Amino acid sequence: MQLKSLLERVEYTSSGNMDISIEDIVYDSRKVRPGVVFVCLEGASVDGHMYAAAAAQAGAAAVVAARPVETGDVPLILVKDTRAALAQMSAAFFHYPAEEIPVVGITGTKGKTTSAYMICSILEAAGIKTGMIGTVGIRIGETVTATDNTTPESYIVQRALRDMVDAGCGAAVMEASSIGLRGHRADAIPFAVGLFTNFSEDHIGGAEHKDMEEYLDCKRMLFQKCRLGVINRDDPMWMEIQKGKTCEVSYFGFSKEADLRASKEALISRPGFLGVRFHAEGTMEFDAEVPIPGKFSVYNALGAAAVCGLMGISSENIIKGLAAVKVKGRVEPVPVPGNYTLLIDYAHNAVSMESILTTLREYNPHRLICLFGAGGNRSRTRRFEMGEVSGRLADLSVLTADNSRFEDVMDIIADIKVGIGRTNGKYVVIPDRKEAIRYCMQNAEDGDIVVLAGKGHEDYQEIRGVKYHLDEREVVADILAGKL
Repeated sequence: MQLKSLLERVEYTSSGNMDISIEDIVYDSRKVRPGVVFVCLEGASVDGHMYAAAAAQAGAAAVVAARPVETGDVPLILVKDTRAALAQMSAAFFHYPAEEIPVVGITGTKGKTTSAYMICSILEAAGIKTGMIGTVGIRIGETVTATDNTTPESYIVQRALRDMVDAGCGAAVMEASSIGLRGHRADAIPFAVGLFTNFSEDHIGGAEHKDMEEYLDCKRMLFQKCRLGVINRDDPMWMEIQKGKTCEVSYFGFSKEADLRASKEALISRPGFLGVRFHAEGTMEFDAEVPIPGKFSVYNALGAAAVCGLMGISSENIIKGLAAVKVKGRVEPVPVPGNYTLLIDYAHNAVSMESILTTLREYNPHRLICLFGAGGNRSRTRRFEMGEVSGRLADLSVLTADNSRFEDVMDIIADIKVGIGRTNGKYVVIPDRKEAIRYCMQNAEDGDIVVLAGKGHEDYQEIRGVKYHLDEREVVADILAGKL
């Protein structure tokens, strides 16, 4: 592609020859090779502008920067914001894939991943092959590619969308995190529909957001990028999230002011299955059953239904899609013999653990057993808090390893025990996570709910700088087969 074509939607000034061919776009100076354009990105700890000269010497065909840098005879393109430019250049390089299929964007503090899975399940029930970008990576059909962020860098997003179009996808669903929106990773995507799930305190401090107002401002950006907006009318920030919107908006929730409303919600419980059912009315009317526990599942399902309704999907396919949804690592049931329920969940801090355990308590289990650890080289306060939450809400806590990183697992468990010590909760310590899972399965009683918390969709355990393969679904299967 010609450099000029790559920059056709970017405001810039330039020096040097613009009539040159570009083979690729890179933003990591270590990946520079002849024929590529190097984009200088400024991160939390590394500024790509420092490597502009080295990139030019390594053969970069051009350099894109936000301020003057030394590039010798290599063309220099100056832009206001290199991340915004990267998004537009990437879209051009991959021939604007988001203009070929409808893309759904989802923002909110909680529920993005589950909502994404629900929308995908509904669209696929309607016969529309759907790609997904989010916490679990990039999913096209049965192929999942891991990513470093919920919303990857814009180049990766645009490449994934092109792959989805080429694979025959008729739609795409994307989690739009606040960090991703702020970093222009979702730029150059004309979202067909944007969904807001909810808003609460998170991601404040450090390299994330300076305060709650900035956090909210970033989430608002989605509704300046989409044609239609779908907003949770019951969330306290339902009005605030709309400031500056450029789209038409509809609402979902239990509120009578919502366009799509839920009522008659009920919990469903049987061995190996926890879920909810509800009635929807307003813009559509149907009864649905969802195999994911908790009232928040009604909100996620209702939001997904509202999105898909705007995309022309029938109530019949919405019902079918919601009944079939399964979210990897989010209150995910794992089949086991016996009359107890085994779940895998990503809860890895006090807030998420409180949410999942409180939700499971509503199902009145014989016992609620929570297996968990805590991350090494992370805040000790988080460990105290997680221990206190599990000690208060679980009948038995099974303390084990998570990603201990460069800490001793027993030191981490000692901190968790401090939190449990503030309660009357019972606990056992089994440092080996596989052995801890075996213990839970061997000692489960009829009517128990056992939740393996912390790993969720992850398939590894990080110890002393090395990631070892560990998929809890495989561990359960190996225990049942007598291999462990």
